[in-house]
Amino acid sequence: MHIEEATIAELQAAMSQGKLTACQLTELYIERIQTLNPQLHAILEINPDALKIANALDQERASTGPRGPLHGIPVLLKDNIATADLMETTAGSLALLGARPPRDAFVAQKLREAGAVILGKTNLSEWANFRSSASASGWSARGGVARNPYVLDRTVCGSSSGSASAISANLAVVSLGTETDGSILCPAGITGVVGIKPTVGLTSRAGVIPIAHSQDTVGPFARTVTDAAILLGAITGVDERDPFTGESANHFHKDYTPFLDKQGLKGARIGVSRQVYFGYSPKADAIINTAIQELKELGAIIIDPADIPTARQMAESEAEMKVLLHELKADMNAYLSELGNTEMHTLADLIAFNTAHAEEELIYFGQEHFLQAQETGDLNDPDYLAALAENHRLSRQEGIDKVMNDYQLDALVMPTVSPAWTIDLVNGDHYTGSSSQPAALAGYPAITVPAGYSHGLPVGITFMGRAYSEPTLIRLAYAFEQSTLQRRAPQFLPTIQ
Repeated sequence: MHIEEATIAELQAAMSQGKLTACQLTELYIERIQTLNPQLHAILEINPDALKIANALDQERASTGPRGPLHGIPVLLKDNIATADLMETTAGSLALLGARPPRDAFVAQKLREAGAVILGKTNLSEWANFRSSASASGWSARGGVARNPYVLDRTVCGSSSGSASAISANLAVVSLGTETDGSILCPAGITGVVGIKPTVGLTSRAGVIPIAHSQDTVGPFARTVTDAAILLGAITGVDERDPFTGESANHFHKDYTPFLDKQGLKGARIGVSRQVYFGYSPKADAIINTAIQELKELGAIIIDPADIPTARQMAESEAEMKVLLHELKADMNAYLSELGNTEMHTLADLIAFNTAHAEEELIYFGQEHFLQAQETGDLNDPDYLAALAENHRLSRQEGIDKVMNDYQLDALVMPTVSPAWTIDLVNGDHYTGSSSQPAALAGYPAITVPAGYSHGLPVGITFMGRAYSEPTLIRLAYAFEQSTLQRRAPQFLPTIQ
């Protein structure tokens, strides 16, 4: 079977008709990874148990039928999502090679329960891109630098780089990534796929190597909104090991596909957040301005501009960095404390390891964020608490909530990020701007969908909304996607022609 651009529904139909087995599908993806990964560096390792898992799921399908839409579907996990199996969980760092987590991450466990085949672990910006202020997105000591499947000398953005690149390149059907500020939205936008950054607490972070509990979230990458919605539904739920999920109890759905509506934009009130989130990339602006016109033609009521009143304050504030540094120290120490078979049990241990292995770990950039985090106080520090309160005030009641209340909006839209810049390991990222910060600070959801191309490089449009508004955002994004069908498979060009 031809697996390029195949959807979950198409693959399930082939399996139910006996034209394909999960074992055959897994083999096809493994062969594709072996062919393409040497140039993409998207995958760190293939699960040695993948074919065994697929075979068992085939037998189960034959005897009792499929568990659901993910039965036998190969899924990739970002290498900061723990699996208690034969694979590593390292956040791309040599420091955690051989370390054993005590159990699967909650989201990995949920995927196994849904009948997914965990195919492997994806490369990422090491430590989820929070080790250095001068990093090159997509690089890890374990995996080298992940590359953009559209143009191979271009970035995949950070930090869920491999999870996005792999799905764009058809190395699996869907994948999971994580976001603290932009790490799902940016890679998805830059590689022409759909990425959902869920409300903080909709998906559990238990067993996920952390940056910061007030902003970290786990979410899906897919080539279609439908597939992203299916994967999201499989990983939601209350988890006693992540207290934030308790707040999602009356908000999460096990199935987001009922919200897929081709007419979903009719009468929807959509605000265009221009201040700060337009203007850094004329090419992205042009594509999104065309997309806004398409939204209007599809029946949306466009309020333009509908600026987030605090956009500039958020961009200029140092509060986000203060919160991330404090939480990194506390959360990383808590995660490491549970690991077996390793000498890495604190952030200080990681810093010492990097210093001792500088030729491998610090060859391109340093560990300034780690060093700054190590100097912070605990989570009762008044500076930290004031910064967290400022983040929430600026992003929520004075930010997203205010503009949405003022204009009675269903969602905000803006460009996701610029077209991909050239990879530069020496000087780091040539980043000009993005729109991820408001949702990141608020802990609110956002979804990016392919909106167009500049010189063959994808540009995404972001739909952003209030807490737990995933159903609305999925409805709007699906209607836009189905009308415009912008996604096209990458060509693996060596450079811009």
